[in-house]
Amino acid sequence: SSEVLEAIENVIQGVLQSLAQKKAPVLTVANRTDWRNIEFKDSVGLQMTPWCTTKQIRSDCPQSAKRFALMLKILSMIYKMVQSNTYATKRDIYYSDTLLFGSQSVVDQIINDISCMLKIPRRSLHVLSTTKGFVAGNLSYTEEDGTKVNCTCSATAVAVPSNVQGIKNLTSHAKFILIVEKDATFQRLLDDDFFNKVSPCIMITGRGIPDLNTRLLVRKLWDSFQIPIFTLMDADPHGVEIMCVYKYGSVSMSFEAHHLTVPSIKWLGLLPSDLERLNICKDALIPFTKQDENKLASIQKRPYIACQPLWKKELEIMAASKLKAEIQVLTSLSSDYLSRVYLPNKLQFGGWL
Repeated sequence: SSEVLEAIENVIQGVLQSLAQKKAPVLTVANRTDWRNIEFKDSVGLQMTPWCTTKQIRSDCPQSAKRFALMLKILSMIYKMVQSNTYATKRDIYYSDTLLFGSQSVVDQIINDISCMLKIPRRSLHVLSTTKGFVAGNLSYTEEDGTKVNCTCSATAVAVPSNVQGIKNLTSHAKFILIVEKDATFQRLLDDDFFNKVSPCIMITGRGIPDLNTRLLVRKLWDSFQIPIFTLMDADPHGVEIMCVYKYGSVSMSFEAHHLTVPSIKWLGLLPSDLERLNICKDALIPFTKQDENKLASIQKRPYIACQPLWKKELEIMAASKLKAEIQVLTSLSSDYLSRVYLPNKLQFGGWL
């Protein structure tokens, strides 16, 4: 905490020095969303380059003066929380003054900018993310406050903890981890008792694009157990994008890639080639929208696709057919096809990429 306080004090000292010299104070933050500032490393994923371009948030410019003020406001809130050892979610910060902040996304962006500017992970700034992910299966652990959590014996899923770094005593006999894109599929597998039937496993869902805590948990499980991690996504550009976030990270959080990515993640399904192999009726597939085409084209250009020839091939199949499918399309074969046939066969015969 002294490191965090010192980092914030240095920023404020810079502001005061500018004022003393009768200059308009400026805050310098990295251009987090510019692909030119990102390098791809096989072992880490997308990470920010040390020579990254920056942008200035000036206090004397009408376009950025409000953002400058909001950054100082949130820095002061973080400073107080670190000093008093209290925590708040991004939502709490937004609701402390909704009129001032205007929207939740403004708060989220500023917190990420501050984290990147200070080179300090968000958790150390005492800002918690609201968790939306769930975990189930062969796993137990102790939370920071001493609460023992056993995911094995519950028929319902457990919410991903809001302080993933604080959990300890992780134990599991799982043979693999399955990341499921959607909540509905996750619940279905839970109802079918999938994690006990095939072989013991851990199932996780970020319920769409994963939040920070879900990504941190996937990474922590990988560090703890070093067991295979598979993804089960819709066969569409959005599903591929989500899988890439788990595996290689996102551009906007590339400054924290080392804590968040798991480059060994494998694509288990639903593969575009599966649709033909399983003879899925064309009527059950959904035609691409213009947005899907653009998303897929942008994914195909990314640096990590070049080093994944098998993924590249699957994306080409998808691009050529201009058709997408949700995992639920497998119910057209039989209601429990996913848990009874599709996943066991894939896991047994190595049907992943």
